[in-house]
Amino acid sequence: MASADARAAVADRLDLPWPDEGQASIEVEGLGKLGATAGQRPLPIASVTKVMTAYVILKEHPLADGEQGPAVAVDAAAAQESHSLTESTAPLREGQRLSERRMLELLLLPSGNNVARLLARWDAGSQQAFVAKMNRAARGLGMHRTTYTGASGLEATTRSTADDQLKLARQTMKDPTLRAVVAMRSTTVPGEPDPVVNTNRLLDRPGVVGLKTGSSTPAGGALMWAAEAGTGGKRHFVLGVVLGQRAGTTPAEGLEAAFEKSGALIDAVQKELPAALGEQGDRT
Repeated sequence: MASADARAAVADRLDLPWPDEGQASIEVEGLGKLGATAGQRPLPIASVTKVMTAYVILKEHPLADGEQGPAVAVDAAAAQESHSLTESTAPLREGQRLSERRMLELLLLPSGNNVARLLARWDAGSQQAFVAKMNRAARGLGMHRTTYTGASGLEATTRSTADDQLKLARQTMKDPTLRAVVAMRSTTVPGEPDPVVNTNRLLDRPGVVGLKTGSSTPAGGALMWAAEAGTGGKRHFVLGVVLGQRAGTTPAEGLEAAFEKSGALIDAVQKELPAALGEQGDRT
């Protein structure tokens, strides 16, 4: 990790378009934190919560890169919740048995709330017991301004800061399974004719490799993102979190704003970071 003076010197050379509402935080692997917006108080984070859900599941049931893991049986509750018209779900049928890896895909790509709660029950017996594990994991990562109250993020009482979620993003992307899943554009469910698409539209941008969307009326739009920046063979891994965009509007409006603000930050970092680090070459 670079010294504080080195990080400050690089940050001073960047002109980053920080959002004028909500909060944001960015870091570069090997360099450290590039900066953050001021006044970070805990905000609802909506489905960004599912990153911690996935993190805890893989702590308890680790998968090697490419491994599918044990089968998870779909219970009646998860199947019934598939038909909800008021929250994001993944199509599941009672009695199905899908691998842990497939369940993680259905948790993170279409942001299946029913999958989050199912995985919580599968791991801990109840969502309440699983949430206790989430909060213990948060404390272990130094996320001292974070409180989880559910596995899905549906609850507005689940709150965190961009700085805290950046700590989780850093740890999450060390896991090869999670790193592979959040970069997927789509997945499938056995028996379903159509693919299930990732809600993270920024994956269509060059260099973007993850991570997770969130949106609700209380939370506004939120995005935890991962991208590469660099010149030639020199690549830098950049992580960012944007929270609280257009809170109080519709989830769609909030998420659109989170994409816009995150996209502007990613563009600026990709364009300016090589020069700020004293590197030469074409932007990639």
